Amino acid sequence: MSGTIKVGISDLNVARSPDILMTYALGSCVGICLYDKTKKIAGLSHIMLPASTATHGAVQPYRFADTAIPILVQKVVALGANKRFLTAKIAGGARMFATGGASGTSLSNIGQRNVIAVKEALAKLAIPIIAEDTGKDYGRTLYFNAENGIMHIKSAKCGEWDW
Repeated sequence: MSGTIKVGISDLNVARSPDILMTYALGSCVGICLYDKTKKIAGLSHIMLPASTATHGAVQPYRFADTAIPILVQKVVALGANKRFLTAKIAGGARMFATGGASGTSLSNIGQRNVIAVKEALAKLAIPIIAEDTGKDYGRTLYFNAENGIMHIKSAKCGEWDW
């Protein structure tokens, strides 16, 4: 019998088959799913911001792409995953509010900045992104199945689909 493990905003968790990791409220935030299909071990991080270096004072490491992703890798490996077999799927990074710049690429677009930071962090760790549902202008709820590595997306605006 599988269970659903909820991952909150600025949070992360890991699971084994047959469990499902789930996070909601992916607007400009990005959900990062890591998977070792040989061991059926999954990890999910819900990051809010691109870089911990832009903050002052105490840092909540699960909040930032540059700190949360390495921690997530450590946790899936500690559960038994092989880092060499990890793949990633990402979702979120939407432009939820219209702000300056007609092209949608202005620096005020935190969703886009989050996606870039996530891709950079994964590249630095040599983890390939095999599926992506990012950008656009709507929020998402993400379910990640540790049994088969399927990332299921639900959107109030656009329906449901799998990656």
